[in-house]
Amino acid sequence: MSHGYYQLPNGRVASIDGECAFPALTEALSEPNGLIAIGGDLSLQRLLAAYHKGIFPWFSEGEPILWWSPSPRMVLYPHELKISNSLQKTLKKKTFEVKLSTQFREVITACSNTLRSQQAGTWITQDIIDAYCRLHDAGFAISVESYFDGQLVGGCYGVHIGNMFYGESMFHHKTDASKVAFVSLVQHLTAQGVGLIDCQMKTAHLASLGAREIERAEFAAQISRLTQARPSNIA
Repeated sequence: MSHGYYQLPNGRVASIDGECAFPALTEALSEPNGLIAIGGDLSLQRLLAAYHKGIFPWFSEGEPILWWSPSPRMVLYPHELKISNSLQKTLKKKTFEVKLSTQFREVITACSNTLRSQQAGTWITQDIIDAYCRLHDAGFAISVESYFDGQLVGGCYGVHIGNMFYGESMFHHKTDASKVAFVSLVQHLTAQGVGLIDCQMKTAHLASLGAREIERAEFAAQISRLTQARPSNIA
């Protein structure tokens, strides 16, 4: 697939004319949920252009790059975070040592190796790992890690633009390790002035943490404002 154009799901071709433009969100298909473009590349500039519009890549090894803008969209407003009684007990015990962005590549690699229900393989290919590490190196992606006895046992990562955060994936090798990392992430982002955390698609796990669905138009309006804001402090 050429890096110079996007083949839209409806068969039309959108020229990017040297810029990392994407189709209008109204072009997204309803089924499969939110497929909006095929092709392009995973350059830093293109990924940033995508996330500014709430579009993200998701594809398997051997497939062309697929870009998505699902509706409804699962999101978490930081002040709506729910912490169960059992998780609260784990937090109070300080079972895990939590760190910020000390092993970004290790976290995303661990996420790529995590088997998930109803998923035959991983979408976090080596190209994805390298691309998001470039985002991290440029200051647009962070990870939160949980350590037990000095070993990395859980974590999560995502993209941070302005006052908007796009959660990508998490993993755990010990019970509650990823949840503790996620709670720490939300607390960190709240202190940074982040107003919305994108969770992409609905899962029971995310719902249990307080995430809920909103329509694409509402999501787009909010990220348009939040991505343009200047964060109080960039990690």
